[in-house]
Amino acid sequence: MDELQPATDGSRSVWRFARASRAHVVIDAAAYFTLMQQAMLRAQQRIHMIGWDFDTRVRLGPGRKFYNLPDREVQPARLGPFVIWLVKRTKGLQVRVLKWNFGALKFIFRGSMILDLIRWFLNRGIDFKFDSAHPLGCSHHQKIIVIDDNFAVCGGIDMTSDRWDTPEHIEDDPRRRHPYGTRLYGPWHDLTMLVEGDAASALGELGRDRWVRAGGTPLLPCAPQAESAWPEGLKAEFTDVEVGIARTRSAWAGQDEVREIEALFVEHIRRAKRFIYAESQYFASRAVAEAIAEKLSEPDPPEIVLINPESADGWLEQTAMDAARVRLCHAIAQRDHKQRFRIYIPRNAAGTAIYVHSKAMIVDDEIVRVGSANMNNRSMGLDSECDLFIDAARPGNDHVRDPIRRLRITLLAEHTGLQRETVDRVLARHGSMFELIENAPKGGRRLDPFVLRPLTDTEKAVADSALFDPERPGHLFEPFSAKRGLFRRGGFLRRPG
Repeated sequence: MDELQPATDGSRSVWRFARASRAHVVIDAAAYFTLMQQAMLRAQQRIHMIGWDFDTRVRLGPGRKFYNLPDREVQPARLGPFVIWLVKRTKGLQVRVLKWNFGALKFIFRGSMILDLIRWFLNRGIDFKFDSAHPLGCSHHQKIIVIDDNFAVCGGIDMTSDRWDTPEHIEDDPRRRHPYGTRLYGPWHDLTMLVEGDAASALGELGRDRWVRAGGTPLLPCAPQAESAWPEGLKAEFTDVEVGIARTRSAWAGQDEVREIEALFVEHIRRAKRFIYAESQYFASRAVAEAIAEKLSEPDPPEIVLINPESADGWLEQTAMDAARVRLCHAIAQRDHKQRFRIYIPRNAAGTAIYVHSKAMIVDDEIVRVGSANMNNRSMGLDSECDLFIDAARPGNDHVRDPIRRLRITLLAEHTGLQRETVDRVLARHGSMFELIENAPKGGRRLDPFVLRPLTDTEKAVADSALFDPERPGHLFEPFSAKRGLFRRGGFLRRPG
């Protein structure tokens, strides 16, 4: 299959620029699941779901609890039966689902999901595939859904279990439970972006290419149609806006390595003049840390706020990412002469740490990016990733600054527990996010400073080697080379003591 065409300006940090008639950032999965149910109800030709994980048992929104209830005019609430119901209701509708292959064994422990997949297999309108089109040790990490090639979503939210939550992140919210279970999971924060028009069409092209590389039968583009699946009643934050698309992809089976996302991170960090607001599940990327250190070395560096979870999810991630975060923070501090870099941990009103799964960055209220890529090495060079961004400096995008500022205010309001009007007023008066965060009341939702913990010599060695978070597939087999690691030869971060 022909290689996808790069951005027309030749940039190595962008695959494609495309106009979106509408675009909108969705905050937290409670809103996202409901909006996607509404969007899929409007699908006419094809729903293409591309993801790291899917769980057919998740409840999207209102509807029948059980598939076999008599009122067949009302959609099922769960993803698995809902997809079958859609295909039966809409003549000619195709559903194509692509999921990373590593988690296939999870289905054995997901009860009714096996039955859902059997029902999907028996329906000619539905095709489900596992994606293994990547080198050993890599993952398919994109989270994209394309409907009719004119509506799409791309971001950090997986349509799977343990993701649903509201911006209030209520302690022990009974709605935040495992499918068909009694056990609750903790508060979870996430983001994604909806786009309509040519930007969605570009994501459709990206998805069709990935489908074929994963072994699927080639898909034709959807026929042009006047209507889109944009959820009725949702007012877009951005209209008539240019959207950039950036990717990460390992070299595999004749296709070249793509590191657009890494280059875009460095480019956006270097662009910053006043501030950077970022959210990421991890902070372990050597390239991102070096770009931040370089920026902080300037005479008057920007203020950089990074929202992180208290700790990574899972023992392997904790081993790989938590220690690397500490090491990089110490190294950056050697260059941060004005103390302009701070990491904060969000907590709900009960003081429970909120797990941050979002991947987003706002620069000077001129750039907003949302995608699947974390600030770790894997997202820069191993895993398949896709990020979207809107840049006020691009032609025809002069009108996006106010919506980007409103988005930043909304996110800071969610994390600090303050009213949006209060956040807006404080930022207008002081200009500093540090001032806002550290003077906000601590009785409700809040942001606490990240405290660097001491590391053992073993933790330092594992973090410095990037053993579990390599930058390229080949590094998996040369873990102690001087050409790799957090403080590799040729980088400019100094190894902390």
